[in-house]
Amino acid sequence: MSTVHLIDHPLVQHKLTLMRQKDLSTHGFRRLLKELAMLMAYEVTRDMPTQPIEIETPLETTTGQVIDGKKLVFVAILRAGLGILDGMLDVVPGARVGHVGLYRDPRTLTAVEYYFKLPADMGERDVIVVDPMLATGHSAIAAVERVKEVGPRSIKFVCLLACPEGIAALQGAHPDVPIFTAAIDRQLDAHGYILPGLGDAGDRIFGTK
Repeated sequence: MSTVHLIDHPLVQHKLTLMRQKDLSTHGFRRLLKELAMLMAYEVTRDMPTQPIEIETPLETTTGQVIDGKKLVFVAILRAGLGILDGMLDVVPGARVGHVGLYRDPRTLTAVEYYFKLPADMGERDVIVVDPMLATGHSAIAAVERVKEVGPRSIKFVCLLACPEGIAALQGAHPDVPIFTAAIDRQLDAHGYILPGLGDAGDRIFGTK
């Protein structure tokens, strides 16, 4: 099974708790999500490869390590994944961006694709798929499946909240893809929402409900 990395840094947990509150404004939710995504990016990219370069400091020549951000691709699952994207790009501004458009069929809860666009030459790139919630797992499974078709070097999945059902589903479908999350909540309700959760992330990001 794929590994599950729980990012339990105190700052991450503090901001996530504030985001869960139902009376938080759209602006406040969006701001906290960006800050939280930046913090999570540090953990998710911890094993990012670096290469040495020679530079001139004000005093002498030395060798330092740099990343090749262009080889990293953040793939946002539309629409809610866009909320994580800004914070991640603040940390790795040179990263490329891809999009997978999916919506959840309200009757079957399965993911239906309506858009797919990734950078070219994916064979040498590392992909981080982002979506705030890992609930039923259908959207994550479908997105990772599509990304795998272009053959990237590696894939990780990042979310704010997960639940046991979603983790089991994603691990069962893609046991090679590590999962990074800020919390593992109790369960899903009958409508496929995470409990205790934080509501519909997309609606709270964009103020559409």
